[in-house]
Amino acid sequence: MLVVEDLMLLLLDDETGTPAAAGTLPYTLGGAVLVELALLGRIEADSAQGLNGPKVYAVGDGPLEDPLLQEAYDKVAEKPRGAQTLLLTIGSKLWDPVVERLIERGLIRREKKRVLGLFKMTMLPAADTEYEAALRDRIRAVLVDGAEPDPRTAALIALLSSSGALPQLRPQLAWSSAVIKRAKELEQGNWGAVALDTVVTRTAAAIAVSTAVAAVTVTTPPSS
Repeated sequence: MLVVEDLMLLLLDDETGTPAAAGTLPYTLGGAVLVELALLGRIEADSAQGLNGPKVYAVGDGPLEDPLLQEAYDKVAEKPRGAQTLLLTIGSKLWDPVVERLIERGLIRREKKRVLGLFKMTMLPAADTEYEAALRDRIRAVLVDGAEPDPRTAALIALLSSSGALPQLRPQLAWSSAVIKRAKELEQGNWGAVALDTVVTRTAAAIAVSTAVAAVTVTTPPSS
């Protein structure tokens, strides 16, 4: 499973398949793919923050095994771009392929229904919740129990928090000021020892920060 698949699975309501934080979804999904490329050592980001976040560069050689990651990598490789520009460029095309992957894995299913006997509606309820429950347990261990996150879990929490979807997860976390503070720390790239290890995790953390900035920009109404 890719980070973006884990993220989508967590965002989809188990009963209806409606995604939480739908307004920022393209940015969040794009952030998940860029984080994955960073963790694979295939992109790096400038330390300086420009208008559209740090510039992102393709690095490394050879094809990637996953075609979804390869397509995103090829887009990065075209030319250096600001992270926030890449988030939307990549993320706007991810809904359909990621949903299809989750259906193929048997984690969600597609249902066709009629509302009021007239309007057709497609629903994407959960089909198998065991894997998702394990993801939630990992997130709960970090936020509630204070466990040290691995890079993937840190990235997932950062992306969920930046999208505004974290409080909407069901079953809901035992919210407290400590949990909220921990989630915000991860959202802002403070991954502790994880992010200090290599340029790989530092780049992944920087992408997560850019995703948070993009999400805030999208959801903040313009001043009159």
